[in-house]
Amino acid sequence: MNQDVGCDESPWRMCVAPMMDWTDRHCRHFHRLLTRRTRLYTEMVTTGALLHGDVPRHLSFDAAEHPLALQLGGSEPADLAQCARLGEQWGYDEINLNCGCPSERVQRGAFGACLMAEPRLVADCVKAMADAVAIPITVKHRIGIDRTESYEFVRDFVGTVAQAGCRVFLVHARNAWLKGLSPKENREVPPLRYEVVHRLKNDFPHLVFGVNGGVTRDAQVHEQLETLDGVMIGREAYHHPWWLASWDALYWSESPVDLSREEVEEGVVAYMEREAARRGTPWANVARHMMGLYNGVAGARKWRQVWSDHRLKSLAPREVMSIARRAMRVAQPVD
Repeated sequence: MNQDVGCDESPWRMCVAPMMDWTDRHCRHFHRLLTRRTRLYTEMVTTGALLHGDVPRHLSFDAAEHPLALQLGGSEPADLAQCARLGEQWGYDEINLNCGCPSERVQRGAFGACLMAEPRLVADCVKAMADAVAIPITVKHRIGIDRTESYEFVRDFVGTVAQAGCRVFLVHARNAWLKGLSPKENREVPPLRYEVVHRLKNDFPHLVFGVNGGVTRDAQVHEQLETLDGVMIGREAYHHPWWLASWDALYWSESPVDLSREEVEEGVVAYMEREAARRGTPWANVARHMMGLYNGVAGARKWRQVWSDHRLKSLAPREVMSIARRAMRVAQPVD
């Protein structure tokens, strides 16, 4: 077992959050065209889906997606250990345990945010996975559950789980209200309390902490990185993906990806063609993830309308791209 994640520069410095129905392999391939260094995460995959379902469908990915983490949902240590082994065998760089999702469907499976109430069970899960694989085991969690805003609650959770071998905690800086709020409301209604995550870092300086929730601008990222080891961006990265194109230069002092938006679009179209040839994947399954590429550019709305038009699904993606670009050119100067 090798759980050493120490380095001068945290591999978790910038991450795109795992998002159900969004961060599939098509989305991740698109994001990787924009940034080489940002750590990407799968959608949550349940242990049941891997142990009793189609493993290749859930775990296959393109080598270009590295560095890439597999997020698991589950609460049985033996099942999680077996799934962690699968993840390592398939080539993932990290296994992340979901202890933050508040949806009732996830709660019925006895995992997600409700696991924060059982830190010793989470510790058992982490230890079982850490004993099974050599790649890092990380945990994504909230700062509390329901309306209790006790720092001691999340401090003790982190302390207990860390003793089992977890060294990396990705913290959504809101409580998870397990009753009465939808998952969307759980991302908006409970107040953001970044100071709780900062306090965790102060109390556990040897651990790696990344913060998630409400960060939408570079100034906020820089502010968080003054105290923490990383920042995880969710919906802002999805809706405004061109932001990712600046991250390699801003946060790793590397040259940015030297592609224009048009070249990124062409890269996605080339991927659509490969996917269609290999798997028969309709181009619309890929196109939905790049709808924010031209946000802020004149004609972007017309461009989106073309790529969203399922009446064009019989056309080749390069034909659709040509139509979308013509629509942009003839659009009003101010979109």
